[in-house]
Amino acid sequence: MNKLLKKIFALTGALILVLALAAPAYAADAGTAVAAAEEAVDNTVGLKAIAAGVCIGIAAAGGAIAMGMSTSKAAEGIARQPEAEGKIRTSLMLGLVFIETAIIYALLAVILIIFVL
Repeated sequence: MNKLLKKIFALTGALILVLALAAPAYAADAGTAVAAAEEAVDNTVGLKAIAAGVCIGIAAAGGAIAMGMSTSKAAEGIARQPEAEGKIRTSLMLGLVFIETAIIYALLAVILIIFVL
C-alpha cells in the first residue's frame, strides 16, 4: 500500500505541476484584457472545462482505486474464511455503494461548476 500511496502522490504532484505551468497560457496582458472586455468574450468557459475535467478525473481515479482495493480485500477474506462469505459480500456491497456515492457527488460538483458558476 505504501507504493500505491507514493504513486498517487506522484501523479497528483505531476498534475498540479502541469496545471501550474499551463496557467500563464491563460494569462493576458493589459491590452488584450481590455480588448477582450470590450468584446465581451467569456474566457471562463475554458477554465470551467479544465476544472470540471480535473474534478471528475480525480474522483473517478480515486473511486476506481478504492473499489479495486476493497474488492481484492473482500476476495482475500472470502478465500480465507469461506463460511463468512455472506457477511463479507454484504459489507463489500455497502462499501462500494458509499464509494460510488462520493463519485456521484463529484459529478454533481462538476455539473454545478459548468452550469451555475
